[in-house]
Amino acid sequence: MPATPANLVVQPLDRRPDLAENLSKLPELWPEFVQQDPISNFYYVTAVRDFPEHVLVGYDEDDPEVPVARAYTVPFQFGGEGRTVLPSDGWDAVIRWGALDRSLGRTPNLVSALEISIRPDRRGGGLAAVLLAAMRGNVRRLGFDTLVAPVRPTGKPAEPTTPMHEYARRTRPDGLPVDPWLRVHVRAGGEIVGVCPRAMVIAGTLAEWRAWTGLAFDETGVVEVPDALVPVHCSVEHDYAVYVEPGVWVRHDLSS
Repeated sequence: MPATPANLVVQPLDRRPDLAENLSKLPELWPEFVQQDPISNFYYVTAVRDFPEHVLVGYDEDDPEVPVARAYTVPFQFGGEGRTVLPSDGWDAVIRWGALDRSLGRTPNLVSALEISIRPDRRGGGLAAVLLAAMRGNVRRLGFDTLVAPVRPTGKPAEPTTPMHEYARRTRPDGLPVDPWLRVHVRAGGEIVGVCPRAMVIAGTLAEWRAWTGLAFDETGVVEVPDALVPVHCSVEHDYAVYVEPGVWVRHDLSS
């Protein structure tokens, strides 16, 4: 039976280190160009070793050998010089801050979500809300009272030219966000608190972008890439293209 919200089990690796092997069994869940973000290696390469309590694996309770989903968070120290507001470079920033704090032995006081990913054949059945609830519960278990998330809205690729600050504010008649993933966060108790205009930055040569996307990249200007939230800026004269992805900051108060 496929995993459903009722029978999905989500465990952190500090409690179930044997589940680390399941992470490699999941198919790649991100577009290829997104995988080129250079900051991600500061976290993902050593996440299982350094942050096992922040790595969650989801599986069907009747088939624990087959992973269904994964989720990651990163702890960091917030407050003090340069860290009094959530950063404009969202996803990239929290990974850098977490890596730097770990190397310097700083005690974290805030946690950011990095990823919740579900196998394509299991999407659309309510599992995202279960993973987010498990993430919130795990962060609370670890002694933190707040979770922030530089959310990547799932509906935004359909409107790449719409500014994120405009898109993020759109609501349905019931007051919930139009975007499905933002809506899951708000339903869970999250509050949209701002936009991070450069959550991740991915640059590459035109040959690299062609390999990542299958597109020509043969004219200077903006290029709309499938699954991208905004257009990619291409310069044929200088042989590079740059993608600056915005995100939406969501804050979850876990104190109550």
